[in-house]
Amino acid sequence: MSTQTLSSTQPLSAPAELPGRIGLAQTVQHSLALAGRGVTKFMKSPMQLVDVILTPIISLLMFIYLFGDAMSGGDTHGYLQHVTPGVMVMAVFQASIGIGASLSADASTGIFDRFRSMPIARSSPLVGAVLADIVRYVACLGTLVVLALIMGYRVGTNPVASLAAVALLIGFALSFSWISVFLGMLIKNPASVQGLMTILILPLTFASNVFVSDNKMADWLQAWSDVNPVSLVADAVRGLLNGGPVAGSLAGSLAWMAGVVLVFFPLAMRAYRKNAG
Repeated sequence: MSTQTLSSTQPLSAPAELPGRIGLAQTVQHSLALAGRGVTKFMKSPMQLVDVILTPIISLLMFIYLFGDAMSGGDTHGYLQHVTPGVMVMAVFQASIGIGASLSADASTGIFDRFRSMPIARSSPLVGAVLADIVRYVACLGTLVVLALIMGYRVGTNPVASLAAVALLIGFALSFSWISVFLGMLIKNPASVQGLMTILILPLTFASNVFVSDNKMADWLQAWSDVNPVSLVADAVRGLLNGGPVAGSLAGSLAWMAGVVLVFFPLAMRAYRKNAG
């Protein structure tokens, strides 16, 4: 299937008769075609990427130059090494908000009825939209890495570990974006989706070890931080980029990612079917 087949210029037709069974290979093909459609939209309107480019810049500059001395005891460079991987996690987590707001806006345009009329896998419109968001995460991380290097951050491991860190960050964003997708299908108001996702993200981020080490927290907060998915991903990324233990935090990160997908992917699909029904 080409992206041309999905052009919004085609008239809305009666629902096509789906094949008896759409296999995994066809589902992947349909999802990638729709992901290509989403990437094309980003390329034609790069202003959609402004938020994911500016957010990491503002966050890193603020926490290093405004709060760095106070939070690091004067060791700004050491704090930069600690906080940069954590800001990467926070930035891609915040970038995952956009997919739900975008899908919520699309729900009022009739595009889902158009998808429903095509002989494509039912999951492919949502999966394709999620995969297209990789462009946002790459833009976000690319901006952050360049800025951090200019500010003096240095990777302490090898290129393979660095690529693994990027893959983990993108996988984390993709997994947790299904919460945003579910809310986008459930709530037909993009501003409400964005607000609810922000309410979720802020406590998870600030009650984590993104900005301060666990040993500087109160006991109850440290206990939460130890199982907080943001802390676990931040620890794994620190290990992959700065050096240090990775296995425990990586296992916890993957468990959270799998759990979120297993819960929210079916919920998102159920809400999508009702939305397109």
